[in-house]
Amino acid sequence: MSHLAKAREVFDIELAALKAVRAQLDQSFDAAVETLIAALKSRGKIVIVGIGKSGNVGAKIAATLTSTGATAVVLNSVDALHGDVGLVNDGDVILALSYSGESDELLNLLPALKRFSVKIIAFTSNGKSALAKHSDLTLNVRIPKEACPFNLAPTSSTTAMLVMGDALAMAVLQARGFKQKDFAKYHPSGAIGRALLLKVGDIMRRGNRNAIAGEKLTVKEALLVMTQAKSGSLAVVDARGKLAGIFTDGDFRRHMATDENLLSQPLKTVMTRKPICIRDDALAAEALKIFNERNIDDLIVVNAKNQPVGLVDSQDLPKLKIM
Repeated sequence: MSHLAKAREVFDIELAALKAVRAQLDQSFDAAVETLIAALKSRGKIVIVGIGKSGNVGAKIAATLTSTGATAVVLNSVDALHGDVGLVNDGDVILALSYSGESDELLNLLPALKRFSVKIIAFTSNGKSALAKHSDLTLNVRIPKEACPFNLAPTSSTTAMLVMGDALAMAVLQARGFKQKDFAKYHPSGAIGRALLLKVGDIMRRGNRNAIAGEKLTVKEALLVMTQAKSGSLAVVDARGKLAGIFTDGDFRRHMATDENLLSQPLKTVMTRKPICIRDDALAAEALKIFNERNIDDLIVVNAKNQPVGLVDSQDLPKLKIM
């Protein structure tokens, strides 16, 4: 079997595993979501425990929950019995991950956890396991087989746990009314934060870098204004200073092919009317969406009076790190 064929086989096995786990979803999932929401409303947190690969998956689930506004922490199952169980409080919810449901380290931790007033939700494949019996709710992550040829290395099973965690996180997010602006609050750094927190007014070109001209100006004069602004476009305004159109390098090249008197023509005869524009108080993410959907290079920024006050150049976006 080629490497590529093996890769496809692994994908097929894991996809089949996810479909199997999806088919097993039942009312326990609804109950788990409600349990998490109730704890978070009471200022409780989600404590995730697991051993080995399940513990690694648990760390990712905790990160996803926390980044979407649901406070979650990872409790090392071994260190917990040497003082770390002190991070557990009454009112918390425990997510216990063990595919077999019989991991000794996890089972040894359960008595210590049950001394607190907590709810335990198990991710396991065995509804009759010791973990399931000592849990308040069980989410079934049983899979047909691992992607490992010996059916030993955790592969499909850890993928199933990971997706179950994602499903819980997204259901909780939706139920709690978590909004895009909330997401931005938890991601102030990086491309996500910049795109969601920055306003168009923060990233636009302004002043002498924003080319603006009246509609009676000739194309030759307009090209000089664009050159001075080092811009590939120019906002055209009417007598009241309101946006009337846009004139771009592309417009110039297209008209040059058919009009030998183009340089003496007034902008109003060659400009593109009703150009795409955006308000200065819009989110930078909205500008990025327009660039992706409309296939344009420059986006005129207007104020509440429809007066051009700036320009967003697509070439600036990589430098601003919001793409």
